[in-house]
Amino acid sequence: MTQDRNVARAAALDSAALSDALDRLSIAGQCHKIKPRDPAFRMTGRAYTVQYEPVTTAGGNVGEYIDDVEPGSVIVIDNRGRDDVGTWGNILTEMAHRRGMAGTLIDGNCRDVALSRSIGYPIFSRDWWMRTGKGRIQLKALQVPVTIGGVVVSPGDIVRGDADGVVVLPRSHEDQLLDIAEDITRKETAIRDAIRAGQRLDEARRQHQYHDLQSPGYKAVK
Repeated sequence: MTQDRNVARAAALDSAALSDALDRLSIAGQCHKIKPRDPAFRMTGRAYTVQYEPVTTAGGNVGEYIDDVEPGSVIVIDNRGRDDVGTWGNILTEMAHRRGMAGTLIDGNCRDVALSRSIGYPIFSRDWWMRTGKGRIQLKALQVPVTIGGVVVSPGDIVRGDADGVVVLPRSHEDQLLDIAEDITRKETAIRDAIRAGQRLDEARRQHQYHDLQSPGYKAVK
């Protein structure tokens, strides 16, 4: 598998800097109310999307899609935010970890959180609960645009998760977003270095345009 340069760039940035970059371009990419099941979890990869729907009278199943997912992907599951059933448990965690997935992102619930924590497999979701989705939900579609925490995620978008939550970088803007986030990170690092050296906070922030870094009208001072 060839190295994906932009995935590596995103992995080196935190979600807060990427969130500010999204704000500067007026892109809604912050997944609302999605949290890591362990604060230590980190994930970065391109989205492989999965969409569920309520089970029909004819029946249905949760699908055996994971064998065909490219290693390094983030599996992105849209269950419409349902909190009464899970979409992911220990067997999928074991398989995803074994196959080298970057992590799983769920608009809904997971279960078997203890295993994901013990083996270090990153899961980000709205919540967790033990009630199974079997017989209650069924696979609707794979590799289609889905919605996670109010954010539309398309197959191949970069997904970055850390202790603060999850951001999604649309493929059409990822280069520009990464450039902006890297610049924001450099400026915030310079501010921290300045205050460690004894500079006043207000002076350091003014010098590096801190209050405008995420603004759509931002213009760098030359």
